[in-house]
Amino acid sequence: MKFTVYQESRQGGRGNNEDRTAYSYTRDSLLLVIADGMGGHHHGEIAAQIAAQTLVNGFQREAKPQLPDPFLFLQRAINHGHRAILDYTAQKQLVESPRTTIVACVVQDGIAYWAHAGDSRLFLMRGGRVMAQTRDHSRIRLLLEEGMISEAQAARHPDRNKIYSCLGGATAPEIEYSRKTPLEHGDVLLLATDGLWGVTSGDLMAVALKGANLLQAVPMLMAQAEVKGGPHGDNLSVVAIRWEESPEAGESSISTQTMALHEVATQMEEFGRTPAYKGELSDDEIEKAIEEIRSAIEKYNPRKQGQ
Repeated sequence: MKFTVYQESRQGGRGNNEDRTAYSYTRDSLLLVIADGMGGHHHGEIAAQIAAQTLVNGFQREAKPQLPDPFLFLQRAINHGHRAILDYTAQKQLVESPRTTIVACVVQDGIAYWAHAGDSRLFLMRGGRVMAQTRDHSRIRLLLEEGMISEAQAARHPDRNKIYSCLGGATAPEIEYSRKTPLEHGDVLLLATDGLWGVTSGDLMAVALKGANLLQAVPMLMAQAEVKGGPHGDNLSVVAIRWEESPEAGESSISTQTMALHEVATQMEEFGRTPAYKGELSDDEIEKAIEEIRSAIEKYNPRKQGQ
């Protein structure tokens, strides 16, 4: 595989960053993940961390170097993340469970498979156009589809942030899956939270990224979105790749050709390890939260269950 990847999360105008981003790859498979947490007193970011970490842990365990069934992997890992958040809620005896959106994509053999719950989005861009994108699990999207409001009205609607599917809720998440989608040379897969796509449309991003250097163009889009969001703007996060099929990878590209059979490379910040995620927690509180996250996820590691 050959691809260029860019990942970034910004706090925006919020007092804390509840988004989580990650990517992981083997010689023959690639995973991209974004989660947008919801819940007070840092619990939203913990829900997002649990969701992202559960997916990455599962990928690291199962991609040898490919996943036998990408859609089955996504279904199982997302549901495991949901149940791990509920376990965390029970352990902490929280009155209300923290929740998170999720969007995740697997690429192998030049085919993309994605799944989502909530309103974090995936865009497939080709030649400056959006070829496919996820459908938000939100009340606003339902009103739009029924023709009851316009896109302009949706942008200002008081219910624009209300979603009906997520991880950590009282009911199991409604997970929506893509079709098997072959990628072409130069295609861009972009995963984003609503802090980015809510102020910068997919169409505008597709035009901006057409033929552009991903490592330069995406940070510019993020900076513009942060300005548009203003002092009360949401957290904004992105994971984007440009798929490549040329014989030689460019200077900024990743080529997995020389990776060992069971080697896995991962980029995911652990809870509280960066200024963007730390907020006002003390070091002791961070260490305790990390241990609680690991404990909630542990039971969904088949190696520990002897499966």
